[in-house]
Amino acid sequence: MASIYHERSIIDMAFMNPQAALEREGLGRAMHDLMAELYPICRSITGDGVRETLRSLQKVLPLEMHEVPSGTKVFDWTVPLEWSVADAYIMNGAGKRIVDFKAHNLHLMSYSLPVRKKMTLAELRPHLFTLPDHPEWIPYRTSYYKENWGFCLSEKQLLEMREEEEFDVVIDSSLRAGSLTYGEVCLPGEKDEEILLSCHVCHPSLCNDNLSGIAVAVSLAQTMAARSRRYSYRFLFIPGTIGSITWLAQNEQHVSRIKHGLVLTGVGDAGNVTYKKSRRSNADIDRAVTHVLKHSGRPYDIIDFFPYGYDERQYCSPGFDLPVGCFMRTPHGEYPEYHSSADNLDFVKTESLVDSYGQCLEVLGLLEGNRIYLNQSPKCEPQLGRRGLYRSVAGQQEKQSKELALLWVLNGSDGCHTLLDIAERADLPFGDIRSAADALVEVGLLEES
Repeated sequence: MASIYHERSIIDMAFMNPQAALEREGLGRAMHDLMAELYPICRSITGDGVRETLRSLQKVLPLEMHEVPSGTKVFDWTVPLEWSVADAYIMNGAGKRIVDFKAHNLHLMSYSLPVRKKMTLAELRPHLFTLPDHPEWIPYRTSYYKENWGFCLSEKQLLEMREEEEFDVVIDSSLRAGSLTYGEVCLPGEKDEEILLSCHVCHPSLCNDNLSGIAVAVSLAQTMAARSRRYSYRFLFIPGTIGSITWLAQNEQHVSRIKHGLVLTGVGDAGNVTYKKSRRSNADIDRAVTHVLKHSGRPYDIIDFFPYGYDERQYCSPGFDLPVGCFMRTPHGEYPEYHSSADNLDFVKTESLVDSYGQCLEVLGLLEGNRIYLNQSPKCEPQLGRRGLYRSVAGQQEKQSKELALLWVLNGSDGCHTLLDIAERADLPFGDIRSAADALVEVGLLEES
């Protein structure tokens, strides 16, 4: 099988020829276009917004939708009632909708109970949410597990509401028995062992968090579907927290197959890549991502696991302790646009989407190509020149680097150490080590152990 690592990422290719740069631009545009298609949909942890989103993904992926009924026990949690909303607004005395769910779905607090009454501003205030430091932005608020209702609006809108006025307040919503919906794409490989890639699909019109994760996951799934695979791949498109808990509860007997995993979130902003390690901290996925980022030539951050954040905290709970890290750019809560209407299509950058995709693809390539070999001529250094693997003229830097990789692979291939072990010790890019291994296999000096 050809190593997928040798199919250079579109990131590297973009610096090599104009055609690859066009491919890079086209990939970024395709991901951004998908986000633009999904952006208007009102999503929550249940309901038709999630289904509509997953049906859109079915147009480009072999995605299977699963429904788990309300009331289903999933460990210490219960699948909630399904929420749906037809309309919601605050109308002033002149009959004008001054806060309108149909104008922007962030205006309604997710999982709001139905309401239909006249209220003064004083009565309304406990149910109104703004961002005073950013008076033009609408915040994002939810009340999934505690019955409540509310509206989110800009501080500017709030200041225009008069104390003496009475307002018509309408929320045409329902909470009734239904189901939680999630999507799954399974790509079988040579092995039953799996690489898991998970992203959340529960946020309404928010782009970095997490339409960007959806878009990058879709592109990775499309790429891996078109390639030969050593590992099997499982892509999950799930509601945050309750979705991963539900999936784990429904698939507990299969999770031992997961050998590596990434949660993809917030991968479209202009910040550096940040990787949050798995609970194990030294799993192969942690080492692979660290190695790729170290040799990427771009700034990055590695942070240790902590039990807060996205769905990695469910996959890494002590009863499962799966080797799953979180791949993101600027961490949640560390950019002002987070959970607000400013997290829009302009905030997400196509070049960041492509960079995130490319680095994740490098990680998958490393995992696919990380083999163990046995040196077939282990007593002293074999003669590389007569096998065409040694330079005939000294002093060529690129060839020296390639030859150093050959020597490291020969010395490290004792049937116990992986190519990643060798790359880390040699402090060389994995691609150089993998290329050296392929060359040595071709001339009979290595065999896979």
